[in-house]
Amino acid sequence: MEKRTYSPAHAQQALRRIAVLGSTGSIGVNTLDVVAHLGRPYKIAALAAGGNWKKLAHQARIVRPHTVVLSCPPNATDIHRLKKALKGLRIKVLSGPEAMEDIARSPAVDVVSASVVGAAGLKPVLAAAKAGKWIALSNKEALVVAGSLVMPLVKKHKARLLPVDSEHSAIFQALRSGETPEIRKIILTASGGPFRTWPTAKRDNATVAEALNHPNWSMGPKITIDSATLMNKALEIIEAHWLFGLPADRIEVLIHPQSIIHSMIEFVDGSIIAQLGTPDMRTAIQYALTHPNRYNGCSHRLDWSKLKEMTFEQPLDRFPALEIGFDVIRYGGTSGAVVNAANEVANELFRMGKIPFGQIVKRTRRTLDSHMRSNFIARPTLQQLLAADAWSRNEVLG
Repeated sequence: MEKRTYSPAHAQQALRRIAVLGSTGSIGVNTLDVVAHLGRPYKIAALAAGGNWKKLAHQARIVRPHTVVLSCPPNATDIHRLKKALKGLRIKVLSGPEAMEDIARSPAVDVVSASVVGAAGLKPVLAAAKAGKWIALSNKEALVVAGSLVMPLVKKHKARLLPVDSEHSAIFQALRSGETPEIRKIILTASGGPFRTWPTAKRDNATVAEALNHPNWSMGPKITIDSATLMNKALEIIEAHWLFGLPADRIEVLIHPQSIIHSMIEFVDGSIIAQLGTPDMRTAIQYALTHPNRYNGCSHRLDWSKLKEMTFEQPLDRFPALEIGFDVIRYGGTSGAVVNAANEVANELFRMGKIPFGQIVKRTRRTLDSHMRSNFIARPTLQQLLAADAWSRNEVLG
């Protein structure tokens, strides 16, 4: 058999121009690292960030995109400072959330890395789908809030949706061993976060510093708190439903503290295919950008000589957030938008010291239950989803 050589730069491959939405966050930073490692034909075409103009300017000076976007500047001063920092570099500076949508649909962009945290990332994903883009998706909320809108647009406009979450990337990779109709169930693994062994009373009164001390992963503050409550896994349950077309009873969650197995598929014949690796987001990011090819990676390698054990636990009733995720699949409609918004607000309230840790999931559940009794819509439009989001943000404060 002819020996194949895998190189990060294949001369015959077409240029892939990448827009990184959320470039200053942890996923965005890792994406830039991966693209720098890959080299041509991968090129950063545009960067977008929330309000961190200094970090955005630093990134732009290094990768030289044609456009940068500051999506939510607190005042015109920051835009002025960003333009001044990039003076003479022939980089266009735009501002406002609409500008993110513009670069997501731009003909000068081939791949949209959608890593904006929260519901703010929804509209750019919709714009990219309508434009038929290749979407490397790490923004869970796009599918949690509006999977019923996103997935039909992806199909209609022949876009490509490639998951960047390590768990969904693992399932996506394992599917090369079989087709969706052959799946008996998928098993999403979860580390259990920093409070896996804590009694409920102690966990419910955990401090912000304790909740941010994740044992395995290095992530932004919102996602790290979600990992501590396991709301991140609830959102991933919903996301898996939309990505792989499976009902709630064919999705399971298994606690795996070492985070070596990122997820598994059990096929109908009893075979189980698992994807393993170190807890390094760059592996999943690179696979989304280079699919269907695999090139030499820049992530840390698994050292079997240092791996002492891999253990597994059932989540049982220790993590009530998980049932919220399964309920959203069963309910459908506006329920995902409500859960996502309620969790975002409760998460922030905890980080601000305004509510105890235990109230994050409780307030999210209470808001969902209230919504299902009052203003649930089974087949919502985008406007109705956004209205449900706004209602939930207000309701969770009560």
